[in-house]
This record gives sequence, C-alpha cells and structure tokens, in this order.
Amino acid sequence: PTLTFNTIARHQSMMVTTRIASNKSPWLAGCEVGDLHTIPISHGEGRFIASGSLLQRLANNGQIATQYVDLSGRPTMDIRFNPNGSVDAIEGITSPDGRVLGKMGHSERIGDAVCKNVPGNKDQKIFESGVKYFL
Repeated sequence: PTLTFNTIARHQSMMVTTRIASNKSPWLAGCEVGDLHTIPISHGEGRFIASGSLLQRLANNGQIATQYVDLSGRPTMDIRFNPNGSVDAIEGITSPDGRVLGKMGHSERIGDAVCKNVPGNKDQKIFESGVKYFL
C-alpha cells in the first residue's frame, strides 16, 4: 500500500467522521464495529492506495480498521467526507497481528476544550485500549 498526495493536491484540515470497520486490533478494543467518531485530519498526502488483491486481503484479515463515512455512516469516496480520496474510504489499517495501527486522523487531538462547537464522539479510546493491552 502507499500513502500519496490527496486527490485535490492540496492540504486538507477539517473534522471528518470515521467508522470502526474492525476492532481486531488491541488499539481498538474499546470500540465496537460500526462506532462513529468525529476526528480532525490535517494532511496533504493522506490518500491510501493499494491493489485490488491487497485490498481484498486486508478486508479478509480484518485489517481495515477505520473508514471515512458520509452523514449516514456509509463509507464513501465523496470528497466532502473522504477529503483525500482514499480507496475504499480507508482511513486506518493495522498490521496482520493488529499490534500496529496506522491512520490519518489525529485521534490524539481530544480534550474538554477541543472542538466544543463540533458535535460527535471524538474519543476512539485508542490510547486507553493500547495501555490496557501493552501493560
């Protein structure tokens, strides 16, 4: 797989909604498949691309962790919701054993005073889940 420039070839910084597609990773143990989270993105080269066979293997192994979704919670290629144009709306993937999580959204940018005017669940419990697993 490759991360490359966004389809619009410029930096994107906004809040997006992602869906938990698999919680087979210890980092996502605090989530349920289908949970939606509103998280910030800020990047110019976050478009995930991969061959069809690799995408199928990732899906079959439960390695597609998170996807960009529309207002109805469906994965989408619509640039308003998938701002970098990632194939299959992929926002995050894991290693085969789930111990490595790579994602474009900034899940660490949460707190009581962060994005107070933006509705949605912003805590993916990634760090809490990781600490529980690795300790």
